[in-house]
Amino acid sequence: MKPRRRLTAIAALAGAAGAALTAGLLLAPNASAQGETLWTNPNTQAADWVAENPGDSRATLIDERIAQTPAGTWFAVHNPGEIQSQVASVVSQAAADGAAPVMVVYNIPDRDCGGHSGGGAPSHSAYRDWIDQFAAGLSGPAYIIVEPDTLPHPCAGSERDQSLIYAVQALKGASSQAHVYLDIGNSDWLEPGEAASRLQGAGIQYADGFALNTSNYRTTEESTSYAHQIQNIVGSDKGAVIDTSRNGNGPTSDAEWCDPPGRAIGQYPTTSPGLNGIDALLWVKLPGEADGCAGSAGQFIPDLAYELAQNAGSDWPGDIDPTDPGTTDDVPDDPSSDDPTGDPGAACTAELVVVNDWGSGWQADVHITAGSASIDSWTLTWDWPSGQSVSSSWNVDLSQSGSTVTADDVGWNGSISSNETRNAFGFIGSGQSAVPAVECTA
Repeated sequence: MKPRRRLTAIAALAGAAGAALTAGLLLAPNASAQGETLWTNPNTQAADWVAENPGDSRATLIDERIAQTPAGTWFAVHNPGEIQSQVASVVSQAAADGAAPVMVVYNIPDRDCGGHSGGGAPSHSAYRDWIDQFAAGLSGPAYIIVEPDTLPHPCAGSERDQSLIYAVQALKGASSQAHVYLDIGNSDWLEPGEAASRLQGAGIQYADGFALNTSNYRTTEESTSYAHQIQNIVGSDKGAVIDTSRNGNGPTSDAEWCDPPGRAIGQYPTTSPGLNGIDALLWVKLPGEADGCAGSAGQFIPDLAYELAQNAGSDWPGDIDPTDPGTTDDVPDDPSSDDPTGDPGAACTAELVVVNDWGSGWQADVHITAGSASIDSWTLTWDWPSGQSVSSSWNVDLSQSGSTVTADDVGWNGSISSNETRNAFGFIGSGQSAVPAVECTA
């Protein structure tokens, strides 16, 4: 039997009720028609730990790479008197930030088949009532993962299937902007045909698609290939989302699922991944929260979080050097050290960061930093070293002549405050990945 992967029974976000939104959520300034901005919950265990331990040498890296990255909010407590207000609070906070939350529904009876993350509603009728109340608090856009660990387990059955169908239909009916995905485990669990069959029995026809790799470590490339095999059966109109929160180094050689050493955070969450059939790369599992071996399931362990962040390497999106624990008060001795061009007087600087490489193609993000004065627009140019080209792009007006690429802002993303760094746009490249020097003018 395939090794099981563990996920955490994370307690649902508590807090005062927020008023449910009556209007659709507008895209945030850093979103585009090709994707929605994802919400960063300010009340995760990682964020709370950083706030409580500002002098800890691990805090800066954990803050920059984990606490400030959009990730899932789990609803894992059977609380019929509170769930509606909790959901409404999350969507209203996200709306105030101009973003869409990632939400995880995790309350089906006998979830995890009695494993470390056991629990859930006391009966299927109670679960469906709870789902109705969840749906009553839902409004606007959200990315919703439905019941991780349920369909792949051997205790799945017809009653569970009916409850999953009920959940998907209720959530989709509550908000036309909700993106709802049935969890189907990971690429090392079920054969594609079996995964497709279980999805079809649980109502994939009513969902936007399915979720893969929740709380696991399979690579994005492997998960994408697995998604395509499932889509060949359930239909190419069903998209997939992939949890990249801890898959930066892939799985261990023995596919250990319970807090294995040497892992790393994966690609930054995005709803514009540029991968065929993949709707989004999400952080569903919260990095640093134990699987049940390094600590009790769901317990935040700073050493776990720091190792995951550090192992991602210096080229992971962000400005933190993982070899230097430092603090937020550290000031580089060389004032040009954060300037990719080495020119401290430049109006803006830019760098290209490869975030995914699958051999025949690759994905990159482009980060732009304003100089000592704010800028209202920008133009980037660079030359490919060996025949590369851009096959698609987002949030940019981009053209290529010969080996030279020119990229201009698209209006809303042209303004960058002084000394601010922005992940300005992204693209899919053809050929071998490359990181050429980028010239920025404003």
